[in-house]
Amino acid sequence: MSSSHVAARHVVLDSPIEPPFPPQMRLATFGMGCFWGAEKKFWPMPGVFSTMVGYAAGRTPNPSYEQVCTGRTGHAEVVRVVFDPSKVTYDELLRTFWESHDPTQGMRQGNDVGTQYRSGIYTQDAEQLREAEASRDVYQARLKQAGLGRITTEIAPAGEFFYAEGYHQQYLAKNPDGYCGLGGTGVSCPASAVPQPARSAP
Repeated sequence: MSSSHVAARHVVLDSPIEPPFPPQMRLATFGMGCFWGAEKKFWPMPGVFSTMVGYAAGRTPNPSYEQVCTGRTGHAEVVRVVFDPSKVTYDELLRTFWESHDPTQGMRQGNDVGTQYRSGIYTQDAEQLREAEASRDVYQARLKQAGLGRITTEIAPAGEFFYAEGYHQQYLAKNPDGYCGLGGTGVSCPASAVPQPARSAP
């Protein structure tokens, strides 16, 4: 869903944050706690064309931030990543996802507590679902080796994405001293066993 209250261009990547996107681009959607820090994790990755933050996996259409914060909409704070699969694979995005937050914390991330801060992978198709589940299993084995707990990440179809308010978009680029409670486990995530398409030369 598009929104009239977001800027036309990405502050960091100088790309559009609303469709249409170039036809070769694909979408990925992740919940990692506060979406300010989650969005920032993907900006440096080659092949990431654009990012935008919003709400997904809930019941209420066009929710406001205040509504989501009540926990009654069912939505999670998410980052949607627009990426070129010839330059970065979905598996590489998944590895950034796993390593950039703690997926064992349930309905919280650090000091941010509530259902909106849950860990989630919201898939676009059967292929993404297969890759997400495979990477979860690989990372769970690594976490177990490190003595850490069970992954609580929700994996579900993406459904409709609702843009967050304009001031949330690229928040930490606009406010470099802004709060970010995101923190990983320190455990690296290896590539999953799912075969990946060949990438084009740069």
